[in-house]
Amino acid sequence: MRDLRDGFGEYTLGYWVTCKSLTGRALYFETYLTEYGALFDKLPLSAFLAWDPDSPHEPKVPTPDLELTDLQFWNGFDTGITVVEKNLIYNMEFQVMTRSAGIMKGEYLFTVDNYHPHRNEPDFYFAETPDEHKSHNIVALENGQIGAYPNNRCRMVDPSLTNHNLKTPDFKVSTRYFDVEHAPKWGRLGECDDYFWKTPNESTEATTGINQKKESCSKACQPKVSDVAVDALSKEQRGDNLDCVFGNCQKQTTTERLAFESEKEKVCAEIDDLFDR
Repeated sequence: MRDLRDGFGEYTLGYWVTCKSLTGRALYFETYLTEYGALFDKLPLSAFLAWDPDSPHEPKVPTPDLELTDLQFWNGFDTGITVVEKNLIYNMEFQVMTRSAGIMKGEYLFTVDNYHPHRNEPDFYFAETPDEHKSHNIVALENGQIGAYPNNRCRMVDPSLTNHNLKTPDFKVSTRYFDVEHAPKWGRLGECDDYFWKTPNESTEATTGINQKKESCSKACQPKVSDVAVDALSKEQRGDNLDCVFGNCQKQTTTERLAFESEKEKVCAEIDDLFDR
């Protein structure tokens, strides 16, 4: 807070209030200073130590005392910023790979991420470029300092979830943009206002299925007649029981007729239900 002129090793209690991201700059933190009732802005991570309950009034000098370039690897990727708490890893043991001090343990605090906030402004930055963008995981290190590390410099260990013998990653950087809305085979839905909409392909498949079902049901409902033409049936065969046509021209008893009517209604109901869908 003395512009790096003097006051080295002297600390005062503060609370982070805001975080600022500028392209080509380290992350800046605005801090409320309780002893002064003042806000102090634009300090990088190297200006801070995590509060130590064992030394609340005289913080210990960190060992090793890492430089800013060892606490944050990448500058801000854009002016748009969001803060995320990754709940799954919140209580895991964190290990970070520093540039000069090897692997150090720490406590995960939160993550700062960038995005391009204004669509009406040219995007000259890298927040939304897959192979350039990085997250800033804010970690309180075991030496008391606080760092911002990308995912590929962090390892998280959980007693229940993490394997005993960990593999060494051989991953490749993601360079691809993934999009789920513009696949030509799905067609467009501009003319459709149905709540339960279907893509053109789904509609075609559904219509084909209904037609096949309809044809199958129609065949099942076709009257079974004998080889003798209906017109050739005798008056006695026809009588007042016209449903004999559906029964191979054999006169039906009342029980048989009721059973037949029930079956016919069941088949027709299935057809109606299919068309309703």
